[in-house]
Amino acid sequence: MTDADLIAAARTAALKAYAPYSNFSVGCAVESVDGEVVTGANMENACYRLGLCAEVSALTLAQATFGLDKVARIAVAGGDASGTALAGTNAVTPCGGCRQSILEAAQLSGVDIDILCASGDGQTVKHYKISALIPHGFGPASLKDAG
Repeated sequence: MTDADLIAAARTAALKAYAPYSNFSVGCAVESVDGEVVTGANMENACYRLGLCAEVSALTLAQATFGLDKVARIAVAGGDASGTALAGTNAVTPCGGCRQSILEAAQLSGVDIDILCASGDGQTVKHYKISALIPHGFGPASLKDAG
């Protein structure tokens, strides 16, 4: 799967978001080491704190489908989904909590996961490794000294 294909899957997923409060729809596509792709979208809630990010939604499905230890790449895209296509010009990066969840998958697999951060229109794309987005993250590897 090309970068453009993975970003397109994230953009399509964003159109399925439930974002009536922020009107900012985010989609995420997670690709396994075997090329399988699952997607997720953000879901807001009137009790704002109980919303769910697209990345966590997609990672949950990835765990159920092929396992977090098989995550190879992730694409995230977000913007205005009020039309027939996702719109927006700013690349979207995962929030801090989502970065932590991606780090968990990376430490389980031993792979510094690639993250494609795209604008809603898909024209702006920034490439990151999870180690660059959360360089001193706390994950499974941090617990090796636990009893």
